[in-house]
Amino acid sequence: MINEKTQIQETVWIIGAGRFGMIALERLSRIKTSARFVVVDPDERRFFPVEHSRCTFENIDGVRFILQHLGAEDPPDWIIPAVPVHLAGEWCLEKLAHRARRIPLPMELNRLLWNPVQGVGGDIYVTHADFLCPDDCPEPAGICTATGAPRKPDMFRLLAKICFKDFEPLVIRSRQLCPGVGGYRPDQLFALLSTLEATGGRFMVSTACRCHGVVTGIEVDSEIPS
Repeated sequence: MINEKTQIQETVWIIGAGRFGMIALERLSRIKTSARFVVVDPDERRFFPVEHSRCTFENIDGVRFILQHLGAEDPPDWIIPAVPVHLAGEWCLEKLAHRARRIPLPMELNRLLWNPVQGVGGDIYVTHADFLCPDDCPEPAGICTATGAPRKPDMFRLLAKICFKDFEPLVIRSRQLCPGVGGYRPDQLFALLSTLEATGGRFMVSTACRCHGVVTGIEVDSEIPS
């Protein structure tokens, strides 16, 4: 009898069909030879030059897609965020729309961050690099690929340790799946949402790898007893 597990294909959602989304599809499809891919983007023109036997294209906004399709039953194995927004933060805000809202991160927070850049909507992007990183960095633990210098402390660990006023840090770690491509498991999103649901207050919600990250300010009301 054939083991049922051998018949189960790995599924990868790539949210965004721009340059980095297409890099993710090209590189991951080479190493995950039996995986099924779903590439999501609201601009269907990005799909036309691409043909891939194991890829389905979904013409919809990425946040809307995961809101509609991400559930406890039959989730993907990996989610690759390749959009110019903080996907995890936006998903949480939409899921908790009745209790949560985006709030500005304090400007004073910038002095505690690493090369901070203000993004649309008040998110803050951080990075250890003051140069353009190669798009195929293998993210070695000990040294920087570009400079050969000892690597600075992991960004996901640093963001988790920041304590600022009444903001609690919550961090999703992006794990590298191949050079230049990172993502996370759906259960990381579910755990983040569960924490936000269970406690009210102000949060610095981040997604980060070893070198780069994005931070969103979110305030959640305490749940009112029924």
